[in-house]
Amino acid sequence: MAILVNKDTQVIVQGITGREGANHTKAMREFGTQVVAGVTPGKGGAVHEGLPVYNSVAEATSKHQVDCSIIFVPPPGAADAVLEAAHAGIPLIVLITEGVPTVDMMRAVQEVKALNAVNLSSGGKGIRLIGGNCPGLVSSGECKIGIMPNKIYSSKGRIGLMSRSGTLTYEAAKLLVDAGLGTSTTVGIGGDPIIGTTFADVLPLFEADPDTDAIVLIGEIGGADEEAAADYIQNHMKKPVVAFISGRSAPKGKRMGHAGAIIMGNVGTPESKLAAFAAANVPVADTMPEIIEMIKKIVG
Repeated sequence: MAILVNKDTQVIVQGITGREGANHTKAMREFGTQVVAGVTPGKGGAVHEGLPVYNSVAEATSKHQVDCSIIFVPPPGAADAVLEAAHAGIPLIVLITEGVPTVDMMRAVQEVKALNAVNLSSGGKGIRLIGGNCPGLVSSGECKIGIMPNKIYSSKGRIGLMSRSGTLTYEAAKLLVDAGLGTSTTVGIGGDPIIGTTFADVLPLFEADPDTDAIVLIGEIGGADEEAAADYIQNHMKKPVVAFISGRSAPKGKRMGHAGAIIMGNVGTPESKLAAFAAANVPVADTMPEIIEMIKKIVG
């Protein structure tokens, strides 16, 4: 079992004819992901990477069962691509694109939430957006919808992994694999200020997954996602969580790589995040390898 995606998930790629879309479509298919079609306006009727290309998401969904869309559309059109997928009723939308204008993301996230509420009220599956500026997600050994390296997710483990950082996601996953633990599902939520899915949104999915024994949370300074996650863990979680916060040693005023790494007053500081996790009895590793030590103490 896995959260969000599995071996039966059928996927379309918005922006399949671009360089990134084409390259990662190939890698996803090599992993075993069921990519069924692509969408590029103006190129409908073409065949790319052996897959049919449509002019619109609506046209693709009329021809195929679609459970998820992954978006490789340049920043100026990325939010509109999200909304096109959401209005087509696709349950899971993964936005890889980095640098989407914040105002555009605010509009897209708000509209997706409204469509999700309408969809659920009418008995649908709901609509979830992951990203932007994220590496995607992968259920090990089953389905990869994203840009993470295939080889570190080939075999299934029982540790859930979620992260704001793409490269630290890969490092943590590799450490878990090398330690003989592996991952159940990995979710990269994205590093921008406005994202569609937060840590607190993913935690209940891992809590309900019988094939996940513990969770690793990779956060960073700035924003309030980690504090919100700690609050959720304290009040709702029974499964153990281990955290790591990157950027803790950054000098005050230092510009960080992620747009979401913004400290506002006392919110988003390393001290604020550490205090929140301490209150929730979540151990915080000082180094990435220490994550493995902590997890091994928990799961044996």
